[in-house]
Amino acid sequence: MTEQIRAEMVANVMSVVADEGRGIAEGDTVVILESMKMEIPVLSEYTGVLTSIAVKPGDVVQEHDLIAVVD
Repeated sequence: MTEQIRAEMVANVMSVVADEGRGIAEGDTVVILESMKMEIPVLSEYTGVLTSIAVKPGDVVQEHDLIAVVD
């Protein structure tokens, strides 16, 4: 089943930690966001293969923007 990881707030993408095409487990860090000088890890809520990463460092995400897709 395809699942989507979405941003929970407006933030800058500091870094992409996970690798597209690789396995990912629930609780693994996908990206690190920065908002108001705080680093916020975005954790996967799913286990599977990270089939797509929709952001790159320097991007600005809005609340509910797509970050990644897990199959």
